[in-house]
Amino acid sequence: MRMSRLLLITAAALTTAACGAPDRLRNIGRAPALSAVENPQAQPGYRPVSMPMPEPQPVSHNPNSLWRNGSRAFFRDQRAQRVGDILTIKVKITDQATVQNTTTRSRNNTENMGMTGLFGLENAARLRGMDPSNLVALNGQTGNEGRGAINRSEQLVTNVAAVVTQILPNGNLVLEGKQEIRVNFEVRELIVAGIVRPEDIESDNTIDSAKIAQARIGYGGRGQITDVQQPRYGQQVMDVLLPW
Repeated sequence: MRMSRLLLITAAALTTAACGAPDRLRNIGRAPALSAVENPQAQPGYRPVSMPMPEPQPVSHNPNSLWRNGSRAFFRDQRAQRVGDILTIKVKITDQATVQNTTTRSRNNTENMGMTGLFGLENAARLRGMDPSNLVALNGQTGNEGRGAINRSEQLVTNVAAVVTQILPNGNLVLEGKQEIRVNFEVRELIVAGIVRPEDIESDNTIDSAKIAQARIGYGGRGQITDVQQPRYGQQVMDVLLPW
């Protein structure tokens, strides 16, 4: 049974490792390829955003006037407002958390039971070498002490350009931006997506990441350095299957 289980685990590890082996062997000595610029709506996993929206407000025009109600400027606004427009997202994530917990619990229990007189039966206890005043004695002691500490610090400051992919019925803009930077044989990826209000876009066509609703920000990499830092496929399989 143990031998068959070991063979099964080994076969699973080899199968998993073989899935991406052809691509990795074909790219030996080559830098990782950058992804092609594609239409987000043509992606297999693309799904339009659907959220409860208020009733659309009709636009009213003033006769004999160049000013239109609801406009943010007299001249044409250069900020993103239509599908396909580009704006810059200022990503600034600075999180720091410190949590310390200490728990101490202790308890002592002592129980004594004696029989000084019970119709003469206490004499029989004495004959057997027992003390009638202390027939049963129970002692118990428990103690528990736990400590926990969390110290986390994360910081990410960068800018990324995003494209307006959808306009919701209430005027909010759905954004999606992706940035890839290749340094030697390592590609760093930054992905930003979410929903913003046109009123939150600055005059220089930028917006802070803290003003993005449903924000999805991902920062990572792929390449030779990332492969070395990750555990091997066999070790990952063993970590999942082994109970200890």
